[in-house]
Amino acid sequence: MTFDASHPEVLDAVRRALAEDIGAGDITTELCVPADASAQGRFIAREPMTVAGVELLPVIFDSVPVGQAGSLRRVGNPPPAACEVHLCHKSGARLQAGDEIARVHGPARALLTAERTALNFLQRLSGVATLASAYARAVEGTGCRVLDTRKTTPGLRQLEKMAAAAGGVTNHRTGLFDAVLIKNNHIEAAGGVRAALERVREAPAGMKVEIEVRTRAELDEALACGAQHLLLDNLTPAEAREWIGYIAGRATVELSGGITLATARAYAEAGADFLSSGAITHSAPAVDINFRLELQQR
Repeated sequence: MTFDASHPEVLDAVRRALAEDIGAGDITTELCVPADASAQGRFIAREPMTVAGVELLPVIFDSVPVGQAGSLRRVGNPPPAACEVHLCHKSGARLQAGDEIARVHGPARALLTAERTALNFLQRLSGVATLASAYARAVEGTGCRVLDTRKTTPGLRQLEKMAAAAGGVTNHRTGLFDAVLIKNNHIEAAGGVRAALERVREAPAGMKVEIEVRTRAELDEALACGAQHLLLDNLTPAEAREWIGYIAGRATVELSGGITLATARAYAEAGADFLSSGAITHSAPAVDINFRLELQQR
């Protein structure tokens, strides 16, 4: 999934974030800063990171009201830009402390009003990309790929999955609609592994079907029913190696449950095709990015 700042869900997230912060207007800026003041702002990395979300900056800065309090410009369809944004890097770039991420020129009021929203997106999404990159590097050379999950911030899934992909992991399903993933509660509700797999034969052609198995009996039943993608949860690396040896290539294997940066390589070396980690999105710490404003001479 590439970083697409024009995606409807992304534009809506930007609109909601700006509206939440600005409300009826940026009172402090309007009182302190002359309406005709111009400025330059620079986004600077203050620690090593994999950056993500920079493509949102033109959308954010072109969507703030200029000159006085008022309604936000329509995100994604702004009038001629009041701010000029120069991106020094694209999402996925690996940066060091002190690297410049982007510059923006325009009305000082607009830059100050959009500052926090821009930083919130950049710091959060770059945090996801940075953690994703660490997971991807942890399994390099094993042939195993790391997957993200649906454990995302409500309303920000599209953005967080774009950030995860920018960091080098593979996006798992986007939601409940684009793949079949039969987990233990589905098996219970369906009446067993065979019953669940029989029911999903009605899934649209070409849609991926994956099933979680918890016991050797469930595993044998799933393989006998032709399951091609298996999810094994909460195994130790040694247990995973044993199970994968038993499966012997009859299905692809995803491992999940408690996989950390410290253990990811051991799980990958157990022979898994995929590892999935919810931590990439639900536990990624925000990175440190600074916004430095400089007034321009009139």
